[in-house]
Amino acid sequence: MDVDRGIRIAVDTGNVTLGSDKSIQELKLGKGKLVIIADNSPEDIKEDVMYYSKLSDITVYEYNGTSVELGSVCGKPFSVATLIIKDPGDSNILEVMG
Repeated sequence: MDVDRGIRIAVDTGNVTLGSDKSIQELKLGKGKLVIIADNSPEDIKEDVMYYSKLSDITVYEYNGTSVELGSVCGKPFSVATLIIKDPGDSNILEVMG
C-alpha cells in the first residue's frame, strides 16, 4: 500500500491533527501514534517534532514531498507541514510504518 493512500484514508476515516503548532502541542501531551512531517518543513519545526516525539516515543515519518503535496494528499486546499495520526481509522498506515 502506498503512503499517500494510507494518509488519505486516515484523514478521511480516523482522527488526525493537521498543522505544526497543533501537532507539536499533541506531541508534548504524548498523544498520537505517528507523526508525518513534510520534507520542506522549517528546520525549527522539524527539531521540535523530533525532540517531542522522542520524549513521547512516537514514530516520525519524513514525507518524501513538500507541504503543499502533503496538504493535497490530505485533501486540503492548503499546505500541511506536519500531521499527527491519533487514530488511523480504516487505514493500515501504522502497519506500513511499523
